[in-house]
Amino acid sequence: MKLSKAFWVLVAILAVSIGLYPIIYLTTDMKSNGLLASKNQELLATSIYNIGFYTHIFLGGFALLIGWMQFSIKQRQRKIKLHRTIGKAYIISVLLSGIAGLYIAFYATGGIGTKLGFGILALLWLATTIMAYKAIRNKKIIEHQKWMIRSYALCFAAVTLRLWMPILPAVFNLDFSEAYPIISWLCWVPNLIFAEILITRIKN
Repeated sequence: MKLSKAFWVLVAILAVSIGLYPIIYLTTDMKSNGLLASKNQELLATSIYNIGFYTHIFLGGFALLIGWMQFSIKQRQRKIKLHRTIGKAYIISVLLSGIAGLYIAFYATGGIGTKLGFGILALLWLATTIMAYKAIRNKKIIEHQKWMIRSYALCFAAVTLRLWMPILPAVFNLDFSEAYPIISWLCWVPNLIFAEILITRIKN
């Protein structure tokens, strides 16, 4: 499962950058900018939507921020207690963020295609993380590693979404309403394919 150091450095930089991104919502009125700008005021005034949205972005950001550290072989070998602590924090964050993400997917901008894209992403993120937890509880370490790779690949959709957001409209001359339904799938399907390729390199 060895990849180049440059690859992991890039993953870490992107994960930390986007993991810390939700802090902007604490200092800036994002209801007139970004994704919230496409929501109607009635929805934005709903407490349950706001709880779901902020739970999703903050805990999802936290999971992204700490998840990449779990793939360090040296850390696992030298600091197993730290690895387990971070793992527990990651799982709890994913469960809460994933459930919230599934809820807010019903209100995604762009119609049924977008709702399905983000809804399936949330379900798969929850499922892969639960499978990773069950595997390690049963002391199936290799299976745990495989499921965690899938889980973090889906978590990394927060990064790839923001990479595709400016690229797709610019390259194909699409407006937001046309590009967003495509991005709702493009942000995670290639990630999961890459994860499966990576998993084939793990020795059972």
